[in-house]
Amino acid sequence: MEKFEKLTGIAAPMPLVNIDTDMIIPKQFLKTIKRSGLGVHAFDEMRYLDDGSENPEFVLNQPAYREASVIVAGDNFGCGSSREHAPWALADFGIKVVISTSFADIFYNNCFKNGMLPIVMPQEAVDVLMKDAEKGANARMTVDLESQVVTTSDGEAFAFEIDPFRKHCLLEGLDDIGLTMEKAGAIDSFEAQAAQSRPWV
Repeated sequence: MEKFEKLTGIAAPMPLVNIDTDMIIPKQFLKTIKRSGLGVHAFDEMRYLDDGSENPEFVLNQPAYREASVIVAGDNFGCGSSREHAPWALADFGIKVVISTSFADIFYNNCFKNGMLPIVMPQEAVDVLMKDAEKGANARMTVDLESQVVTTSDGEAFAFEIDPFRKHCLLEGLDDIGLTMEKAGAIDSFEAQAAQSRPWV
């Protein structure tokens, strides 16, 4: 998993509340078990018109936000059914950070497992960040995980909380497999001792 330390990028405003996982990645795209290739289907029903053409009204289709790496979202982002394809689709699109007042628990946990940073902030802070995001591509937001601070294009800074273990995993680029491999030496030692003490196993 790619390390996450500090990001400066375009933030897309999505003030809609209760953006659920089916809105993020509709059920017809859940057949794959690959993490790549889902970005084109992210927000499919909002992003495309019935004839398959892009909906010019959808924020991520607008020229200013096509390269967005941050989403500033309304409350309860990622609610609905549990599907890891949701963070897969966002990550494949290029989203690295989602900021909201709250997240559904399963989506929140899945973000960390896929190298994304979900940030919970109070409504007052999200309101300021939302307005900053509405400025478009010329307004770059900075997310510093090490110092746990989000800074607007105007230099206004907001601190955020994060579990120390999850912070460590993102900074070091460790998913579940990576965490296991950190213990490879201890695992090898245990297996060697077990083979000697229980050769019949």
